[in-house]
Amino acid sequence: QVQLVESGGGLVQAGGSLRLSCAASGRTFSAGTMAWFRQAPGKEREFVTVISGNSGYTYYSDSVKGRFTISRDIAKNTVYLQMNSLKPEDTAVYYCAAGGLIIRTTARDYDYWGRGTQVTVSS
Repeated sequence: QVQLVESGGGLVQAGGSLRLSCAASGRTFSAGTMAWFRQAPGKEREFVTVISGNSGYTYYSDSVKGRFTISRDIAKNTVYLQMNSLKPEDTAVYYCAAGGLIIRTTARDYDYWGRGTQVTVSS
């Protein structure tokens, strides 16, 4: 059984930083991609970034490119999302997701999800 548990969310002022963690169990990184999505109130779930299982290749949405960094610790089976230069529009619940071998940016292509962690950026 695959389980994903996010942590690290909180309240931060605009321009600040946060690091989110996603601890995975029941699955190794080589099994597929790991991604971060986010969902703001009244909006659809939005792709943020993804890291491939084999090569560690990363891909970012335009809205976070240059500010956010996805990384992983294979020994700890944990994926991280370092978020810098945060903006109020980054406020959302952030979800960790596990998918197949091919890089995807659509939520429906991911099989496993965490419960999410709230990130709030004040202006």
